[in-house]
Amino acid sequence: MRKLLALALMLTLVGSAVAFDLGSQDSPKPAMNYPENVVNPLLQGGDTILDATMLAGIPASSTGTTAGYNHDYDEVCPFSGSTAPDVVYTFIAPMDMQVDVDLFGSTYDTKVYVYDENLALVACNDDFYSDYVSKIEEMPIMNGVQYFVVIDGYSGAFGDYVLNIVEFIPDPPCVLECPPAGVYENEPPLAYNYDDQWNGGCNTPVTYPFQNITSGVFCGVSGFYTTDAGNSRDTDWFIINVPAGGVLEVTGDAEVETYMFELGPQDCDAGVGVIQNVIVGPCAEGTMAISGAVGSPVWFWVGPTDFYAPDGSDLFEYDYVLLLNIGTATEDHTWTGVKALFE
Repeated sequence: MRKLLALALMLTLVGSAVAFDLGSQDSPKPAMNYPENVVNPLLQGGDTILDATMLAGIPASSTGTTAGYNHDYDEVCPFSGSTAPDVVYTFIAPMDMQVDVDLFGSTYDTKVYVYDENLALVACNDDFYSDYVSKIEEMPIMNGVQYFVVIDGYSGAFGDYVLNIVEFIPDPPCVLECPPAGVYENEPPLAYNYDDQWNGGCNTPVTYPFQNITSGVFCGVSGFYTTDAGNSRDTDWFIINVPAGGVLEVTGDAEVETYMFELGPQDCDAGVGVIQNVIVGPCAEGTMAISGAVGSPVWFWVGPTDFYAPDGSDLFEYDYVLLLNIGTATEDHTWTGVKALFE
């Protein structure tokens, strides 16, 4: 089970606009400036596939630098046009398995890709971590096949890297079901070039459609899709009125890591930011408490923390469940009560 990631962070409206992206469309990376390409005599991979550094097996670890090496390779994942120097490692798979190829701890904007012994591309990643460092997850390898790991940089970036290749051991899949008391979101299915006229909120210009939640148990669907402009995510925008007592409590869980945002100011044209946020899922709940005048509207946002589907597909949907201290349903609206329905 992945470790629960739950945050409750009060932000200023100016700061929130920088810290969180409310959009449904992925954005291109900014241009970067890099230092002079100077050789650093650390131990590292070979200059090309022909002199690639051999790794003894899996797991494998190494450190090194791409500074002072040649630009020999490039792949689209999703950015192309790299002129950065790159280095190469190689290993022979000890068995059929899945591995993670991880550059966590590297000091520059990395890019990593893997070829098989026929030089066919197996996998590629540019930005896995928020600091633009790369990681390939769940890459399948076959017993006895030789693989080449190319450590590269975005655009002209280079520097010191850390390489770790370990077996990927998957968590049990997270599956949520809508409780019997749940009210369904009923948004149309996602599709290529999807236009969210259901609850796309400020991400759907002109109409700005919001959905009202008035039930204590709400079952929604979010996900990922592609458009002519690239990767996109389904963002659900809701209006919920503060109940008696002046505090709205929302507890959520999702099959994929998901943001819950309280938003403000409530004006799509003037610009809206994040007041507080909680990360929920997969199968890891979190709770947000929102204070306000009784009956006043709260703008509430639910959507993936990423723009890319966890399985790498162009179209992916997943379920989430919200429990709220509103409505008139008589069922137990605690997670203990809800989960008991499926035991």
